[in-house]
Amino acid sequence: MNPKIEKLIKLFAKLPRVGSRGGQRIALALLQDKTGRAANLAAALIDASETIAPCACCGVLTDRGAMCEFCRDDVRANGQLCIVRDLADVWTLEKSSVFHGRYHIIGGLLSGAGGVLPDDLNIKNLPSRIANENIKEIIFALPNTIEGKTTQHYIMSQISSGLSPENSVAFSELASGVPLGGDLDYIDDGTLTLAFGGRKSL
Repeated sequence: MNPKIEKLIKLFAKLPRVGSRGGQRIALALLQDKTGRAANLAAALIDASETIAPCACCGVLTDRGAMCEFCRDDVRANGQLCIVRDLADVWTLEKSSVFHGRYHIIGGLLSGAGGVLPDDLNIKNLPSRIANENIKEIIFALPNTIEGKTTQHYIMSQISSGLSPENSVAFSELASGVPLGGDLDYIDDGTLTLAFGGRKSL
């Protein structure tokens, strides 16, 4: 196999949920395409990598140096803050239209085996966000796994210890409908609606 093609396949194969077979299909489709799709894709990737960065407030990807659409929207300043693992979870929740507040992406889950420590998570500015944005409820929409629960309890303890009495906040988590070990990516809109509507206090 041509080393350039082999390198391309390996790079695609490293993407989430693609694998070696998927990497081969993507590489072949792009290389055999006559419409200029490969060049357009390459240009779009370069442009995005140079101009897109996480929002300094919540972590949602947006134009570099700008505040994201959720943090700019005053309508979403309703006192609710939803904590999620990554941007894919934000997209899932937005698609289902079950949440209308603001988000906070923590960028991972605590894992001793995976080497993910508290300092690796985007949580340092949570106390200031709660105070500055008058947050009254924090909703955890993390995976229903041991890592997700561990992360949730750690964040709760950090927030509780860092808040003054006048800035008290309620904690809740998604209720029935989210299976043990489940990720938001695999949950349908109806189940998400049920989980959000029946969320329980912590």
